[in-house]
Amino acid sequence: MAVNRDPILKKCRALDISPAVLGYSENKKSKRNPGGNRRKKVSEYGSQLKEKQKLKFVYGVLEKQFRHYYEHATKEEGIAGENLIRLLESRLDNIVFRMGMATTRREARQLVSHGHFCVNGKRVDIPSYRVKVGDVISLRDKSKKSKKFEEIAETAGGRLVPMWLDVNKEAASAKVTRAFQREDLDFEIAEHLIIELYSK
Repeated sequence: MAVNRDPILKKCRALDISPAVLGYSENKKSKRNPGGNRRKKVSEYGSQLKEKQKLKFVYGVLEKQFRHYYEHATKEEGIAGENLIRLLESRLDNIVFRMGMATTRREARQLVSHGHFCVNGKRVDIPSYRVKVGDVISLRDKSKKSKKFEEIAETAGGRLVPMWLDVNKEAASAKVTRAFQREDLDFEIAEHLIIELYSK
């Protein structure tokens, strides 16, 4: 399986993303060559490519899978760009990150792969599993005793939970109460540029 091993802070700086979006400290910023990423003019293609790379990087999705999400988004009713983000937000690893059960999305993906979480009481170890409205995501009983999750609760417990998730911290669970909406997103992205790029 392909793994994205790009340095986090370097990539964040190149794509103009706050490290906090990925679960890293705001203070942890690279000081190397601060003006090295500035250019006088960016082409239309360059702008479109940057937005695509930004969205792929935030959610940890590689090209083949991202293209699949795009094709799915264009077939659904509504605005394709918003559909694309909604599909990415509905991934199980993203939900685990959003509910504060992982410090970063990379860690959430690993924890899901190791089978620590259940959806509606059934163990799921597929990070890309699509969670739907009404689903309940919970930490397995065996995993609740792990020191790892005690540490995560201390570091990620204060993260702002999105309005579409109802989190029960004591039970280490969350319920998806409604569908994700564009205004729920906590970072800047021009998703229409991504649709334009793929539409060429």
